[in-house]
Amino acid sequence: MSVQKWFITGASGGLGLALTEKVLAEGHSVVAAVRRVDAMQALKQKYPTQLVLEAVDLMNREQIQAAAARHPDVDVVVNNAGGAVIGAMEEMSEADIEQQIGLNLLAPVHVTRAFLPALRARKRGTFIYVSSVGGRGAFPSGSLYHAAKFGLEGFAEAVSQEIAEFGIKTIIIEPGSIKTGFVANIRWTEELDAYKDGAVGKLRRQVKAVGDEYASGDPVKMADAIYTISQMSQPPLRTVLGGDAYAVLEAGYTRSLSELQAQKDLAESVMFAGKAGFNPL
Repeated sequence: MSVQKWFITGASGGLGLALTEKVLAEGHSVVAAVRRVDAMQALKQKYPTQLVLEAVDLMNREQIQAAAARHPDVDVVVNNAGGAVIGAMEEMSEADIEQQIGLNLLAPVHVTRAFLPALRARKRGTFIYVSSVGGRGAFPSGSLYHAAKFGLEGFAEAVSQEIAEFGIKTIIIEPGSIKTGFVANIRWTEELDAYKDGAVGKLRRQVKAVGDEYASGDPVKMADAIYTISQMSQPPLRTVLGGDAYAVLEAGYTRSLSELQAQKDLAESVMFAGKAGFNPL
């Protein structure tokens, strides 16, 4: 087995920590990009030479670029850090909007841009994007989170086609609920009366009441799965993790395909005769 060097954002908790521990246990080295390096001192003591701690604010482009410059030999880049602000779109503050797009979309974009030149020059490597079931399906109260995660998946899918010819793999992970203090990690908007009895208010109360109880994803098992997928010579672009995520996406894909097929005649009716259109795929 060749030893790999991983760069993992959001490595101090939840799925990021479980993946960091898995990669270290497999004998590889990890650069853990976290806000607070003191949160990982116990793991650093266990793996003093394999684990490197980097204090990186992912909302700061210069800090991302500096970390990438210090580690030009990274083999696997994991964009894992993220988080949700829950509430009606109208309840979101300007700061909430910027934070959700910044952390869940712009940060992975800048991390990718920072590490890509070195991977391209070596003609190998892997980018892993931890998205969400919310990157392909949307629920009331998560508009900005979904906007970012939908955007992240579109970004990753497009970039995957640009960099495959350089021997670089792209992996999108779509987890469902994870048993890692789900409710405690949510930030809630200040509720407006207009939404209290509607879809947003009902979902808010449901999540607060039973969110942790129903969270089903085992972060250790998910980390094992992600690691296994990362070692494949030709991994799938997207991997769904969690029975809840699978059920939501299967229902969504089935509904979308049915709606699309019902529109075929209308879609073709607006074309110029004899023109096939543009399809680069």
